[in-house]
Amino acid sequence: MNTLILGIGNPILTDDGVGIKIAQRLKEGNPELEMIETSEAGITLLDLIVGYKRLIIIDSIKTEKGKPGDLYKLELGHLKPSKDFSSSHGIGIATAFELGQRMGYSMPKFVSIYAVNIKNNSTFGEECTEALKERIPFIAKQIIEEERL
Repeated sequence: MNTLILGIGNPILTDDGVGIKIAQRLKEGNPELEMIETSEAGITLLDLIVGYKRLIIIDSIKTEKGKPGDLYKLELGHLKPSKDFSSSHGIGIATAFELGQRMGYSMPKFVSIYAVNIKNNSTFGEECTEALKERIPFIAKQIIEEERL
């Protein structure tokens, strides 16, 4: 089964790049995996994910109560596609995925979405904050075990 690891984030906004850093770590331990780093979102992801059977997305999330490094696994089926958007910038992954299916694209059949809670996504810097940086190896291990990579 061809698997794509998609690390999403902005690598120059401290913690926002954590999805990319974790994806890189997964690739290091599994060189046969295909991995793409991107700061794209929404409908622009279609070009990257078409043709794969399995997709693992890793991105950041900022919650009020979560701690840096808390890991949330989301299922695509639990996300609701938007029915009302005024531009392509407002299209989330669920809506983009639905559009891809409706357009007849060969979309991944198995999709896992991992959201890593972050502290800082507004300060310029290529390194994650210390609290998050310390958690990256553990988070990568959790994903490896959960996805059987």
